[in-house]
Amino acid sequence: MVPRYARPAMTAIWEPEARYRIWFEIEAHATEKLGELGVVPPSAAKALWAWWNTNPRIDVAAIDAIEAVTKHDVIAFLTWVAEQVGDEARFMHQGMTSSDVLDTTLAVQLARASDILIEDLDQLLAAIRRRAKEHKYTPTIGRSHGIHAEPVTFGLKLAQAYAEFSRCRERMVAARSEIATCAISGAVGTFANVDPSVEAHVAQKLGLAVEPISTQVIPRDRHAMFFAVLGVIASSVERLAIEVRHLQRTEVLEAEEYFSPGQKGSSAMPHKRNPVLTENLTGLARVVRSAVVPAMENVALWHERDISHSSVERFIGPDATITLDFALARLTGVIDKLLVYPERMRKNLDRMGGLVHSQRVLLALTQAGVSREDAYRLVQRNAMKVWESDGALSLLELLKADPEVTAALSPEDLEAKFDLDYHFAHVDTIFARVFPS
Repeated sequence: MVPRYARPAMTAIWEPEARYRIWFEIEAHATEKLGELGVVPPSAAKALWAWWNTNPRIDVAAIDAIEAVTKHDVIAFLTWVAEQVGDEARFMHQGMTSSDVLDTTLAVQLARASDILIEDLDQLLAAIRRRAKEHKYTPTIGRSHGIHAEPVTFGLKLAQAYAEFSRCRERMVAARSEIATCAISGAVGTFANVDPSVEAHVAQKLGLAVEPISTQVIPRDRHAMFFAVLGVIASSVERLAIEVRHLQRTEVLEAEEYFSPGQKGSSAMPHKRNPVLTENLTGLARVVRSAVVPAMENVALWHERDISHSSVERFIGPDATITLDFALARLTGVIDKLLVYPERMRKNLDRMGGLVHSQRVLLALTQAGVSREDAYRLVQRNAMKVWESDGALSLLELLKADPEVTAALSPEDLEAKFDLDYHFAHVDTIFARVFPS
């Protein structure tokens, strides 16, 4: 985790003290249920909660010092708690194994991280929705392969992003549901030394589902799916970021990131206004996606458990969630303050002499009885003259002067095919699909 790219609420989930607090809750809730079952004295859980309610501070440094000797983090924690609580603490961890604590804790952390990410997506969607409706009918050029294609609206560009991030939200909700499971099943998952009702009790207290069958660990296909979803969301972040970066290029300049008073774009060139936020988002997306392959490789553990996954998750859990949280918030800010230049969009739309209407002429010729092959040839030979003139020539005027074209279409017919509004007849239909309410 790099503080420059981290926000407090998400970072707090991964702080050592936050982790130890979840560990304590798991142990105390389990001891509580064991007391109800008569496995341990009911006084054990009462002693744990009594200490917790009067001494909420966890001494991370002291636990770390114990771990330096024991070389085992859970044992170090249990030892420290026993030192604080006294004799009743010996009943903690009855029939449990370290993974019961560690895996259930990770599930809680990832579920809490999911809640923040879902809220991030909600805020991003609200910003995109607002800007899409603002520019619903702002004409701009659609590009394929980076080359002018046909007219679209800037609102449609943003509506596409809204639909994409709506799917991202649905995936994030599903990922949260899949990752939020509890395992308190003992050394190899058989419940030999801990009753299944203990697991159910802890799960209910922590807002988790019961893992249907664990080994010594929660199956890592769940985690693989979770991090894969984060990777997909990061890719969607990058897709929109790259759109802004391209639109901000000097020769395009149809939109650009907000440039605040006093901001500097370059240490050498005072004129520069660089798309640094969206370039940064491209880099952050790479960081999030870097967690996906390790998460996939963690699925294949030896037998009932090994710890090859453990070190990986200590990195990717905090790094991927913290980075994506920051990226989503940054992208929301970019869209919210994005500077949009409709006049430049119209200028770029018109700069190639009407080439963007070539398909309409092609179709009109075929409907007038010209074969598709001949129609394509007639339009293309005139279009290439416009292309080679860099838009100095007019496709409409060249077509009007071509006797093979005018033999099929009158000048008035041709002029009708250069109507920009024709391309926007179904914008309302698309918006109704994307924004049903």
